[in-house]
Amino acid sequence: MAEWIDVGAESACPKGEKMIVHTDAGKIAVFHLNSGFYAIEDVCSHDGGELASGDCEGDEIICPRHGARFCIKNGKSLTPPAYEDIETFAVRNVQGMIQVEIEC
Repeated sequence: MAEWIDVGAESACPKGEKMIVHTDAGKIAVFHLNSGFYAIEDVCSHDGGELASGDCEGDEIICPRHGARFCIKNGKSLTPPAYEDIETFAVRNVQGMIQVEIEC
């Protein structure tokens, strides 16, 4: 069963920034891109390392360990050494509160 959880106020994550939240689904990175909020699992599919400390270029996150790139919007693996996509989560804004949908 899925549920929406509060992860933080919209004001806590201005455009171009990200926040990391710990949930029952694991660590999730929430990004505020020009086109809105997006959430991905904070785990590289290549080696299980965290992603969120990597650099962002447009709508891509670059793994800080081996340089694999992932699309923040859809979780697609874009470059080796990662070949598997990462999980994404639905995000919404309810009265200024960012919420992410996770499976319980």
